[in-house]
Amino acid sequence: MGFLGSLARRARLRWSPGVSPLVRTSARCYSSEPTSKKNVPYEKTLKQQGGAAAGPTKPLPRSADVVVIGGGSLGCQTVYHLAKMGMTNVVLLERDRLTAGTTWHTAGLLWQLRPSDVEVELLAHTRNVISKDLEEETGLHTGWIQNGGLFIASNKQRLDEYKRLMSLGKVYGIESHVLSPAETKDLYPLMNVDDLYGTLYVPTDGTMDPAGTCTTLTRAASARGATVIENCPVTGITVRADDLGVRRVRAVETDHGTIETPCVVNCAGVWATKLGAMAGVKVPLIAMHHAYVVTERIEGIQNMPNVRDHDASVYLRLQGDALSVGGYEQNPIFWDKVSDKFAFSLFDLDWDVFMANIEGAVNRVPALEQTGIKSTVCGPESFTADHKPLMGEAPEVRGFFLGCGFNSAGMMLGGGCGRELAHWVIHGRPEKDMYGYDIRRFHNSLTGNSQWIRERSHESYAKNYSVVFPFDEPLASRNMRKDPFHQVLTEQGCVFQERHGWERPGWFSKDGPAPVLGYDYYGAYDVPKNTNDKYRDLLGKEYTFDFPSHHDVIKDECMSCRQGVAVFNMSYFGKFYLSGPDAKHAADWLFTADVNKKPGSTVYTCMLNKSGGTEADMTVSRLEPGAANLPLAPESHGDAYYLAIGGGVAEHNWNHIRTVLQDQGFRCRLADHSEDMGMLSIQGPKSRQVLQEMLDTDLSNQAFPFSTHRVVHAAGHQVRAMRLSFVGELGWELHIPRDSCLPVYNAVMAAGAKHGIINSGYRAIDSLSIEKGYRHWHADLRPDDTPLEAGLAFTCKMKSSIPFLGRDRLEIQKKEGLKRRIVCFTIDEKVPMFGLEAIFRNGVPVGHIRRADYGFFIDKTIGYGYIRNPDGGVASPDFVRSGDFTLERMGVTYKAKAHLRSPFDPENKRVKGIYD
Repeated sequence: MGFLGSLARRARLRWSPGVSPLVRTSARCYSSEPTSKKNVPYEKTLKQQGGAAAGPTKPLPRSADVVVIGGGSLGCQTVYHLAKMGMTNVVLLERDRLTAGTTWHTAGLLWQLRPSDVEVELLAHTRNVISKDLEEETGLHTGWIQNGGLFIASNKQRLDEYKRLMSLGKVYGIESHVLSPAETKDLYPLMNVDDLYGTLYVPTDGTMDPAGTCTTLTRAASARGATVIENCPVTGITVRADDLGVRRVRAVETDHGTIETPCVVNCAGVWATKLGAMAGVKVPLIAMHHAYVVTERIEGIQNMPNVRDHDASVYLRLQGDALSVGGYEQNPIFWDKVSDKFAFSLFDLDWDVFMANIEGAVNRVPALEQTGIKSTVCGPESFTADHKPLMGEAPEVRGFFLGCGFNSAGMMLGGGCGRELAHWVIHGRPEKDMYGYDIRRFHNSLTGNSQWIRERSHESYAKNYSVVFPFDEPLASRNMRKDPFHQVLTEQGCVFQERHGWERPGWFSKDGPAPVLGYDYYGAYDVPKNTNDKYRDLLGKEYTFDFPSHHDVIKDECMSCRQGVAVFNMSYFGKFYLSGPDAKHAADWLFTADVNKKPGSTVYTCMLNKSGGTEADMTVSRLEPGAANLPLAPESHGDAYYLAIGGGVAEHNWNHIRTVLQDQGFRCRLADHSEDMGMLSIQGPKSRQVLQEMLDTDLSNQAFPFSTHRVVHAAGHQVRAMRLSFVGELGWELHIPRDSCLPVYNAVMAAGAKHGIINSGYRAIDSLSIEKGYRHWHADLRPDDTPLEAGLAFTCKMKSSIPFLGRDRLEIQKKEGLKRRIVCFTIDEKVPMFGLEAIFRNGVPVGHIRRADYGFFIDKTIGYGYIRNPDGGVASPDFVRSGDFTLERMGVTYKAKAHLRSPFDPENKRVKGIYD
């Protein structure tokens, strides 16, 4: 009788039908049968070449341009790519032997399709490096095996998710097929297909070998001049402040010598937090036990594809004539006391925890019922708050880079991320849009918060195999940052979204309050599950690839704004002041638009990187010089500017500005008053009537034109009023000192009552803004998009002679013509789209949709995406006009109309208060 079958039966006996099998029971159950040894399934591991020696394998150099710390997948990939990009004075330090810690025991799977265009590109690069490049360079085989990958769908929603991946894959030339249960059985005869809805098959997926990969990477790097030193633990990082007070890396310390260097790359995996602390850098990751088991021989399993059964939270990796079985549980074990002595060690497998994977595996491949276990593998892995890696330059110390927190995906993401990290170190930024991995995506108040790290990392681990729905929100570590309107909006039925730790309004339920409750760990660790969790219930209704059940509620919020008046709480916005002797020079260099209009002006602008890519978009208001009136104005005897920035990217923007100021040596003060002010946006044809009742200033077009601001009194309270709109209507923003927020809000609602004013949320903003054609940063507008490509040339002062960061790249692009451009698409069929849909021109894939939503006023689905000329030529307006376009959604194509301008109010009359 097979050991796996025995375990599965014990599990069924121990769990009653009313108890989730993912909840740990109080009793532990270990098999009395002779079980397995703890060992990885690979024929060769680097630990077999000998234990840690008495000292370093090579002498330490006195200095290096870059020191990479950690000889796992990421460290080896990073040093390889640094060397390949021409940086030869590079050192990799490994405290034990290469692959020690985590990489040596990884399953080594590579799946090419993910619900992210950037991740698809990163995975493609890893695959190319492992399967082709390294072998061509070194003549050595890395251990790559291409046996294909199979994703299992047990329900329609899961198959819909896979169809979305299939459509995206067509844009990148990745072959994939949606198979019926019968076709799946033909491909994988040992599989139980009775409960299948369908599968997604990718023939070119495969597996990697840790030892072979890392050995080959370091040999290739060494051949290009890099130095790889094993058995050399790092004991300290020297950090010193420069003449401007900026903290910078100076050296790496070991017991065997010190290496002077301006740059350190932290690829220490589970140990990255300790290494970061040596330099005063917060590394928000947590260590957990992560396990798989290796079976005895299974007849007929040879040459089968690897399997991911997401709904059972289990994967089956082909291991010669056996399988490795692993997955993600809802009650993983935290490794709270990380040991420096842990190198090629493994934990004892906790069967109570791992049992969640056994039943799913036996159900999917019934032959496992009669199969024994040859070995168990339970080792440490690092996990993060959003199940994405931590990369980029740390905000606390210049020259300290992160390449860690890979959530058990370090092998498959290693090649792509190693290349981007190398480019980041050499050029100051990555080549691709890496914001989703950038450490600056987290607010600084969260990265050192142990509760936030633990709760979020647990939830991300537990939900790793969940369907990725468009409007999902976390339940862990909520209510970390709340604005003054939070309670009153909760009482009015606000369904909040979380961004950057802030609770911001998503939409408003008509069924009363739905507060976000404390995190219950999904009932794991004997934590009682929340009851009467209305928020969670509402969130569950979002779990669809169709229109959600409250689609009409969002429509009402949108149409109230278009036809009457709506109030949006945008208090989570970043609110910064830039002042000082060099403020004007800094503003000229930082911002693409000419923000040096007369005081009282407000300008929409972008900030670029050296490659001309868009690091941010925001409004910049020039202030009158004078005494401090905080938080509404700083003290200034010269030039000063008020920056209002989307709150979800405020930390990223803050660090970008600060870095540019440091690099240019500008004498400026950058002050953050985000927590000190609330922000209400009152928008719609009736907004002037509402606000004129409570503001002590003339709001006519002549007296208060669009894109201007001033400090006024609202219901007796001083506020900064700005005539702006992010939804394409007549409207004003009120930037309000914290203590005045509620009185002003109450006055707005009282004045608006007779005009039918309603609260609206960000789901309405998303719809209204895409309808108008306004860009969302990191959706329509990313660091790898230039303003010219994004249709924002009007934000760039190209007709002036004023230099600005990235201008030289824009001038070249303008001269050569755009090889890609953003295009608006509408379809007549009433089907929802959410992004990632493939764009075809005359039947040829030319791009994919970045952002999509339903436009209620024009009553159409709208999508924005960047398209390329497949011939490599210019993507001109005529190229757009002359094409026949279709969009593919979940394998179904829809005829689309392409627009070079927004079909809603193309003449911009409404923001000017002109309603015909």
